[in-house]
Amino acid sequence: MKRLFSGLALFALACSPALAANWAMVPAQSTLGFSGVQTGTPFQGTFGQWSAQISYDPATPQSAHIKITIATSSAKTGDTQRDEALPGADWLDAKAFPQAVFEATGFTPEGGSNYQTTGTLTIRGISQKLTLPFSLVVTGNQALAKGQITLKRTDYGVGQGSWATGDWVALNAGVNFTLVANKN
Repeated sequence: MKRLFSGLALFALACSPALAANWAMVPAQSTLGFSGVQTGTPFQGTFGQWSAQISYDPATPQSAHIKITIATSSAKTGDTQRDEALPGADWLDAKAFPQAVFEATGFTPEGGSNYQTTGTLTIRGISQKLTLPFSLVVTGNQALAKGQITLKRTDYGVGQGSWATGDWVALNAGVNFTLVANKN
């Protein structure tokens, strides 16, 4: 009986998917940007402080897990007035909500280097499910992921009061990223 249980345990281990490897983001080569339109003029910005926890095995992309944590106070556009407003209560409210988080499990191959993942994005304490398309290329022990998505900022409470309409700042905001990570 003891051999039977030992054999079943070994069989279960052999049939289970390979354990995903942890990957470490390379901050100097990774960017997280955003874009919008204010009074008819497009603008772009970046988040200067963000991190990624990544667990991924190319043989089993459905078991991948990623958690992106963004310091909301680190949003910069190069415009002094906008940069002072973004962390304020009407926009990202960095004092009350110092972090935005995107967390997803499972990468779905879409052909070639294209994937998508469905996860939850939380900004200002408001969580919404979203599907994020991205490209992923793994070369040796380094991965390069790139993607972009358009969000409706008011779905996350970004833009309060007179900013809640699209009169001055468009409701759609773009988010784009380049994430370089090394396998641990």
